[in-house]
Amino acid sequence: MLDVLEIATTVTVGLMVGVELSVAFVMNPIFSALPEDSGQQARSHGGRMLGAAMPVWYIGSLVLVAVWAVAGRGHDGVGLVVTAGALLLVSVVMSILLLVPINNRGKTWTPENRPEDWKEQTKRWDRYHYIRVAVIVAAFTLLVTALA
Repeated sequence: MLDVLEIATTVTVGLMVGVELSVAFVMNPIFSALPEDSGQQARSHGGRMLGAAMPVWYIGSLVLVAVWAVAGRGHDGVGLVVTAGALLLVSVVMSILLLVPINNRGKTWTPENRPEDWKEQTKRWDRYHYIRVAVIVAAFTLLVTALA
């Protein structure tokens, strides 16, 4: 049963990493290349859509890793799993404190109501997101290593 949990957790976190890498290095650069109103509207829509899905994914991944750490006590690699869990917790805290406030503002923006500094806020969100991506990639790498 532990094997199933390990695989399900690693796949879940891996898929989350893939989505976040896509946001950082594919979708947002595409949106930034669109004409100003289109790019801003695309980011607002993405903020609404992913803003609803990602909290469940982040918290769910953290719970799965915690269950793996508890169920795997005494097994090889549990230290890696605990460290991965700590990194995922950092990513959740970063999200709540740094990214979500910007996202909550940005998802309501339209060309008519966006603030003058919307581009700066978007760039700040991107910088925080790159750091969060690095954190969850490290967590995923530790989980994969724990499987070996």
